[in-house]
Amino acid sequence: MRAPLVNFRRFQITAPWPLVWTVTALFLLARLLVLVVRLGATSVRHWRAWPAGALAVLAVDVYRSHGWWPHLLVLLVVAGSAGVWWWRGRDSFHRLIVLRAISVWRRLWVYRRQWHEVMSLCGLVKKYDGGEKLPRLLSVRCTYATDELVVRMPRGQNPEVYHKAARDLAYSFGTRHCRVFTGRRQGPPHRSGRLAWLLRLIDRVRFRDRPRQVWLVFIRRDPLTRIVAPLPVPARPDFAALPMGLREDLAVYSLRLLATHVLIGGATRMGKGSVIWSLLRALAAGIRSGLVRVWAIDPKGGMELSIGRPLFSRYVDDDWTRMADLLDDAVARMRARQQILRGKVRVHTPTVDEPLIVIVIDELAALLAFLPDSDIRHRVTQSLGLLLTQGAGLGVLVVAATQDPRKEIVTVRDFFPTRIALGLTERGHVDLLLGDGARDRGALADQIPLSAKGVAYVLLDGQPEPARVRFSFLTDDAIRDLAATFPAPAESQPEPVVIPPQPKPTRTNGNGRSTYRPGPPKQAAPLLPPSLLHALDLDTANGSDPR
Repeated sequence: MRAPLVNFRRFQITAPWPLVWTVTALFLLARLLVLVVRLGATSVRHWRAWPAGALAVLAVDVYRSHGWWPHLLVLLVVAGSAGVWWWRGRDSFHRLIVLRAISVWRRLWVYRRQWHEVMSLCGLVKKYDGGEKLPRLLSVRCTYATDELVVRMPRGQNPEVYHKAARDLAYSFGTRHCRVFTGRRQGPPHRSGRLAWLLRLIDRVRFRDRPRQVWLVFIRRDPLTRIVAPLPVPARPDFAALPMGLREDLAVYSLRLLATHVLIGGATRMGKGSVIWSLLRALAAGIRSGLVRVWAIDPKGGMELSIGRPLFSRYVDDDWTRMADLLDDAVARMRARQQILRGKVRVHTPTVDEPLIVIVIDELAALLAFLPDSDIRHRVTQSLGLLLTQGAGLGVLVVAATQDPRKEIVTVRDFFPTRIALGLTERGHVDLLLGDGARDRGALADQIPLSAKGVAYVLLDGQPEPARVRFSFLTDDAIRDLAATFPAPAESQPEPVVIPPQPKPTRTNGNGRSTYRPGPPKQAAPLLPPSLLHALDLDTANGSDPR
């Protein structure tokens, strides 16, 4: 039997010593190589710290050679330059200096200092092989209202875990709201110029899909507690980005109206009018030029939309039949546009000759569920079904508001691609309006207080997580000024004129009093249906009793 390599009892090594030293040297060399690679990777990852490191080394060398005076002189020059920069370019100074300093401070003092404790208490730490796997904090980017954290999840986790722990994370880091996003919130910028091809290649790497990363947005200061003033009217409306309000990260919320229908849901006095008038304000320049035609239906007798009557090419608020006729005319206009665009384009481009038609309905439930005439209600349902299923690509769009988003009330709810959830009365209405799971992803529309009128949750393009916005508020005087400044041109197809029935002439006896003249008696209608009328006929031919 061969002797063992190592005799632990006497601690004697039978192998040759040169072999031991060779294996040990190779092992240490491999460890050193791994350490150098890790150091290089860390240096490349933290390349932004190179200038700071170089300045620190230079400051130490200058101090050893000349003392504190050069440092004081440099400090005075930097302070003076920063003051001039703040005076002449305050926006760029805040973006490049102040916000970056806040980001560094909050990364080190607020998040990094208590990261392990918070992740453990919120249940986001994974146990593996006797150790712990923590979510890794990659970056912190601060604005004046939010902190955006980029976090890499450990293996074995998915974003749903962070959605469930969002409220715990918010209160653990000293805020009240935390939004979880599974994708990058900003897309790659548009590049132009000679080096655009190189920048696009870099952006392709920077903005590539990273499934293991989540974005946590903590709301430090809620900017939506104040009323949002009306936004400036665009000189030419961009139907892919209509400015309508303010997001909770202080960015302007823009609505994509092109080739879509919009459903606005909210309880009474929660700001549905703010959404409608913000949309009309964003379209005002197109309304005046004839690029946009707004047809309005106000089943509430004009209590909401009549104040801006000059903005509308067609307007109905007092006749159910005329409301159905308006929707039928929209279907006819859509059919005619189909004949023109068939085989040429898939999405209509608005022009003055073929404008974008926007049908605004203030209370959709009144037309679909509570209209007293069943025949007219059936006409309205059919017309809306055709418009919602075929009109988006043809430039005939529907913007409707409702208080109750349930399917039995709004039967065409599922045909609205874009939905806006204002303050709702019930928890289940959130998922009915924004889709299943919207409330679990952060759309707490049932918790919006009555004082926060105009605050809503919306779905942004390319993101399954809802965003919180507040639409601008227009006073009655602002609406009147808007309607007087941007009136709609005359409609090529005028509204139908309702002619009141003429009273029948009455006969008088000469002294001004009417004389009653009985007319011929009307034939009484049978009390039995036609199929049973012959059951009472007499068999006169045989003289028998009635059958």
